[in-house]
Amino acid sequence: MRDNSYSAVMARRNQIMKSAVGLDYSQFESGGIGFDYEGMMAATGLSMPQVTEVMRSFNVGDTPLLELRNITALARRYAPEGFGARILVKDEACNPSGSFKARRAALSVHMAREMGYRGVITATSGNYGAAVVSCCAKAGLKCIVVQECYDSRGVGQPEIIEKARKCEALGAEVVQLSVGPELFYVFLRLLEDTGYFNASLYTPYGIQGVESLGYELTEQCRQKFGRAPDMVVATNAGGGNLTGTARGMQKAGCGAPVVAASVDLKGLHMASDTQFNRKSFTTGHTGFGMPFSTWPDRSDVPRSAARPLRYMERYVTLTQGEVFYMTEMLSILEGMERGPAGNTSLAAAFCLARELPQDALLVVQETEYTGAGKHQNAQLAFAREHGITLRVGDPAEQVPGQSIVLPEHPGQLRAAEVDLNRLRRSLIHRALTDSKDMPGEADLAFLAAETRTSPAFVRQVITQLLEDDNETK
Repeated sequence: MRDNSYSAVMARRNQIMKSAVGLDYSQFESGGIGFDYEGMMAATGLSMPQVTEVMRSFNVGDTPLLELRNITALARRYAPEGFGARILVKDEACNPSGSFKARRAALSVHMAREMGYRGVITATSGNYGAAVVSCCAKAGLKCIVVQECYDSRGVGQPEIIEKARKCEALGAEVVQLSVGPELFYVFLRLLEDTGYFNASLYTPYGIQGVESLGYELTEQCRQKFGRAPDMVVATNAGGGNLTGTARGMQKAGCGAPVVAASVDLKGLHMASDTQFNRKSFTTGHTGFGMPFSTWPDRSDVPRSAARPLRYMERYVTLTQGEVFYMTEMLSILEGMERGPAGNTSLAAAFCLARELPQDALLVVQETEYTGAGKHQNAQLAFAREHGITLRVGDPAEQVPGQSIVLPEHPGQLRAAEVDLNRLRRSLIHRALTDSKDMPGEADLAFLAAETRTSPAFVRQVITQLLEDDNETK
């Protein structure tokens, strides 16, 4: 009989994960702060053509790249003369499960089947769960989806509840939990009890699946416009979307800057029971984007393959009201009704386009499906029911968890710049806190790669942190 107490299961988590992923993470460790990231990514043994072949076997990918001419024209009305880039969108809602996460799921489920697992488990609020279930149905594997769905009063977030129905419709067993630490505990128990594969969002399989998206959008740009994109915007949560897209672009020979975009939910704690239902976005927000950028290995595997600070050129945030406004703009001007996450990066692109010349190509790298609980009207109604004030005005006046302010006109959409150096310093500080020893040259090189800076920058930050620590003492 196993000891299934919370503390005992948590103590076994690395052993459970190793068994459930089919990857020995210890072979990539250096004994210090750093690890062999590229070695871990290469451990799948799959080339880009092989990844593409897997995608097609699940009917995933080859989604259209569309030019948003009307939204581009509107952005130019608020741009200086000669500015206002052409805004393109990769319509990932055309995948079988309705989002880009089908790419992550396809490769993960393929690997699970190749390694002989009977079933797959994933812990997710929904889009990825639906993608995994869809691929499992095609692969003939069992699937369990574990959701953080309710607050302690039993009130469920509409978007998550809708996604649960989608997962069940595709054949999954869905385990719904209240917000809190039991999610990871139940997830580990299920992995151990079933012997199923852990289709984590953060394995090399998941990230390499998203690489196909970056590769594909680059090649489509070249085919349609004769050149690669000038800038790509990716909605950022756990970092895998941005990481995979950027790596895929690089494999296609494209070095265009990748900009991260998140909904600003500053002040709301994602694991708070009382604040769980006071947000209108379940992903693509700063509650995930900030902590996962500064500590990627907070994920459900020993070493996350999503390392967003390695790849982002800039990081911008939008308010909830601005993203809802953009959602309506996409519907009314382009005849495309799409879900909230992709519209976060689209709202950012509307702002960024005004900084670029008119002949520049600005790509929003994904859309997602929308439906009953994900729809903006459902989310706004839910917010009103929970005491959130809704009004039209200046979005900058919005207070997350208290109000949603919809812009009065398109010129009020403003992408707020995030200080990347602050995030970089936070990552370095976290690495030093977790380490028993001072970093050596190899660790300095690793942290420089992690933060997209240089060993000199890392040394400077470490010196300042030590000085601050001495002053505190």
